[in-house]
Amino acid sequence: MWIEYGLQSIHDRTLAAINRGHDVECFKGAVDKTRGRGIKICAHVILGLPFEDRHDMLATAKAVAAMGIDGIKIHLLYVVKGTRMEKLYLEGEYRCLEQEEYVNLVCDFLELLPPDMVIQRLTGDPHPHELVVPEWSLRKNETLSRIKETFTERESWQGKRFNV
Repeated sequence: MWIEYGLQSIHDRTLAAINRGHDVECFKGAVDKTRGRGIKICAHVILGLPFEDRHDMLATAKAVAAMGIDGIKIHLLYVVKGTRMEKLYLEGEYRCLEQEEYVNLVCDFLELLPPDMVIQRLTGDPHPHELVVPEWSLRKNETLSRIKETFTERESWQGKRFNV
């Protein structure tokens, strides 16, 4: 049995900016209350959130790695029609990650996680009729193949930089 918690980011400023409705301590409290009950814990994170840079996103990886979480779902932030993110994007206030940027970021992220953490998702599944950008997010198999190829090119793996 699994329970999934939507952390999204380890940064309270980001959680406030995206109107998440909780802070990091709330997430940690939920994890602490779940631990020891025979339930595996999965955290959801989003890469490419507004106002976060590569350093911020990798700090989320390090924090999740240190929490003893059992699994993770990694999502790409994509812009959906009719949302506040669409408005930010159209006004030039937000830039989506490019595919190669996302691929490299996911590989960096995975290198920081424990080697035994279950990776349940590496990107999301936008609905084609709702998606504004990035269009490459519709090519999930291509993105997954590029992640695998990048790991091979780097001679790397999940956990390579865990606790380093």
